[in-house]
Amino acid sequence: MPHADPVRPASSPRRRTLLAGALALLPAAALAQSRTPLAVLATIAMIGDVVREIGGERTRVEVLMGPGVDPHLYKATREDVAKMLRADVVFYNGLVLEGKMSDAFVRVARAGKPVYAVTELLPEEELIEPEGADGLYDPHVWMDPRAWSAAAELIAEKLIAHDPAGEPVFRRNLAALKARIAALDAYAERAIATIPERQRVLVTAHDAFNYFARRYGIEVLGIQGLSTESEAGVRRIQELVDVLVERRIPAVFAETSVSDRNVLALVEGAAARGHRVVVGGALFSDAMGDPGTYEGTYVGMIDHNVTTIVRALGGTAPERGFQNRLGARR
Repeated sequence: MPHADPVRPASSPRRRTLLAGALALLPAAALAQSRTPLAVLATIAMIGDVVREIGGERTRVEVLMGPGVDPHLYKATREDVAKMLRADVVFYNGLVLEGKMSDAFVRVARAGKPVYAVTELLPEEELIEPEGADGLYDPHVWMDPRAWSAAAELIAEKLIAHDPAGEPVFRRNLAALKARIAALDAYAERAIATIPERQRVLVTAHDAFNYFARRYGIEVLGIQGLSTESEAGVRRIQELVDVLVERRIPAVFAETSVSDRNVLALVEGAAARGHRVVVGGALFSDAMGDPGTYEGTYVGMIDHNVTTIVRALGGTAPERGFQNRLGARR
């Protein structure tokens, strides 16, 4: 099996990133693991949850970044690299989400470990290249449940490649997961449609909701760009205050992994113009909820976001979400 070239592919120099679809320096026959459970390391919880759901008892999953951790700023420690080297398979998001970990991924791949960038295995037509993103795709693919369901299929195929004996389990669990995600997606579509059209504007701390906007027809305005490394200028704050006042938007939203300083500046700016805006809640953008909670699952994360957004912007959604589980322990 050919290994991935740890440089940006010449065929698409602007859009794909380091280690696109990276594979191990191992022959294909050596990929199948003879032991279970398969030790899998995922950089972010959204990937880790999908692996757990599909892999069940045939996988042992560890996630590097926990609740409230910003993957855009995360730097791999020596222990993180050691964890990746001990794993049988490594999954990361890609598209520069974990931009400060590129050297670590190269090192692990060169050591012979299978390293897969989940989003970079998706077809390009599934990805969004926002205006002003310097030729890079938006990495926040999990915000569209349909796209993340497709990512789950790719994860399942990689698990099967490394544990062929587990294929029946993996495919059965994948089908169950895809059914839950489809039900979530249908709920989100119905609920968001109840928001008054004039108020169907989602203002958040950073530009993490483009896939959400594409899927559900809601306008999304981020204070910062795709990465939390970008700074929000005074002009951007003023532009968003103008939108809030002119369209009488009732709420803006913080994010659990990003400082709320700029969001509070919007509230204050709108108040100075005579328009009351509240912080409608904290959304999960680059991280999920605490382990052991419903919000600590992918379905729970999106359910929380949809329900919080809809209720704060004047739509209709049950207080505890579509499964009546928000705030519950698993």
